[in-house]
Amino acid sequence: MPNSPATDHASGRHRKSRTVGPMFRRVAVIAVTAPVAGTILFGTSAFAAGQTAATPDPAEQQIATNLDTRIQDTRLGTTLSGVVIDAQSNNVVWGHDATTALMPASNTKLGTSTAALTVLGPGHRFTTKVVYDAGTVTLVGGGDRTLTSADLNAMVTTVVAGLKSAGLTSVKVQVDDSLFPAPYLATGWNDGYYPDSIAPVRALVVDGHHVTDTSLDAGQTFAKLLAAQGVTVTGSVTHGVAGTGAVPVAEHQSAALSTIVEHMLKVSDNDIAETLLRMTALASGRPATFEDGTAVVRQILTQYGISLTNFEIHDGSGLSRSNRIPAQTIADILDLADDPANAPTLKYIIDGLPVAGEAGSTLGPEWGRFDTADSQCAVGKVMAKTGTLTGAIALSGLTKAADGNWKIFSFIENNSTAAPADTKDALDGLAATVNGCWA
Repeated sequence: MPNSPATDHASGRHRKSRTVGPMFRRVAVIAVTAPVAGTILFGTSAFAAGQTAATPDPAEQQIATNLDTRIQDTRLGTTLSGVVIDAQSNNVVWGHDATTALMPASNTKLGTSTAALTVLGPGHRFTTKVVYDAGTVTLVGGGDRTLTSADLNAMVTTVVAGLKSAGLTSVKVQVDDSLFPAPYLATGWNDGYYPDSIAPVRALVVDGHHVTDTSLDAGQTFAKLLAAQGVTVTGSVTHGVAGTGAVPVAEHQSAALSTIVEHMLKVSDNDIAETLLRMTALASGRPATFEDGTAVVRQILTQYGISLTNFEIHDGSGLSRSNRIPAQTIADILDLADDPANAPTLKYIIDGLPVAGEAGSTLGPEWGRFDTADSQCAVGKVMAKTGTLTGAIALSGLTKAADGNWKIFSFIENNSTAAPADTKDALDGLAATVNGCWA
């Protein structure tokens, strides 16, 4: 697709199209005035040896100086990977251990979203089917993690009409979730994560229920709805595989993938992320497993030119405590999604980022975000993906800085001994620093 200027009307972003990939971008590094171990200093970048560094912009110089001071906040501990780049020029504004791989928590979802949108396409929809064969109605899971009981009821109405027209008043019910094979739990997941933070990943679920077997749960809901419309369900709901001769009688299609991705990022939905990982693997011609899904994520990011040095993932949601991603890689993924040349496919990642102060998102006031004296000024001015696990807190996104240019930032903190809420406040302050409202 030819490059052309693009504007995102929702955020007011306006950028010229770029052809420079993340692997070749680091031409200039902005000066810092208070050196800290691991922080990039003014001079020729290691990423661009032999090239002359650009003259620092005063606003960017101030960002670098302030960040050098503020990352020493004890609430951030001593293990931080961070980077800020200018979205237009691709210059590095500031960096601190930017290539050090840390536990990224839900920032992992940015890679999952990139792969899903690229492989499946923004307009893809997931289909749940009902088929009939020899007295048995089978509810077939199609990887729609957004399926609701209202959606099931609409299918039931169609099924009941067909049964009655055929003179049938009783059926058996089974569920077919064979689309997703075992294992249903990923490497690095703590037992305490389910059923509260994540449900075992199956191809069929209704109303986002967090139960051990979401497929049987959906089938039982389906059976109750059949009974409510006058059909007798004999026996218990069981697992099974729909026969090749089964007759399709009803189906439901999800919203477009673009909408699902935006919602998943806004609220950091772990279950949707894991389902997308598996459906992306399937669409790539691979089994719907954690191993194959993460392999496709790596493949897609590599094809986009993103370095995977020190990159390790075992799931799609970021719940795995074995995941490791540097801040530099997260920033590169955001830069990729924000590039107008990629807008037809990836702009939904940027659109889905929570906005500071946005109620209902993970940066909403109900989560105590951007509500301190240092960060309140950035409400409505920062859009960023959050990430939270025990011992790992991340914040990565975009904001328009004092020089009028958009900056992409990523901050990943591990092992702070401060209260998580205090660490999040400190990270919010770093984002406000990039914006420049906390001068």
